[in-house]
Amino acid sequence: MTITNLTVLLLMGPPQEGQSPFVSFLPLLLIILVFYFFMIRPQMKKQKELKNFRESLKKGDKVVTTGGIYGKINDISGQVVTVDVGNNVQVKVDKNAVLRDPTDIAAQR
Repeated sequence: MTITNLTVLLLMGPPQEGQSPFVSFLPLLLIILVFYFFMIRPQMKKQKELKNFRESLKKGDKVVTTGGIYGKINDISGQVVTVDVGNNVQVKVDKNAVLRDPTDIAAQR
């Protein structure tokens, strides 16, 4: 239990006579639901989409790395991706460093 959860429980006080214990925990349950639907679930969805994108990478795809390098994939071998960044300059990066292709970035603007 975190400190904030403990604080909420202490502030709620003991349940009054005739009051169901469930009613006293209702605010805590609502806070947990809000955190799940507005913070945890969207983050898990983004991670799943990014994982699917990285698994679907193929030669010739345009990508952006986490370092901000734009390039085109030349080769994929295991977890290493060789990216051509122009003028026959090739950079080897880990597959986890590839974020998305530039067309996704242009579509978001």
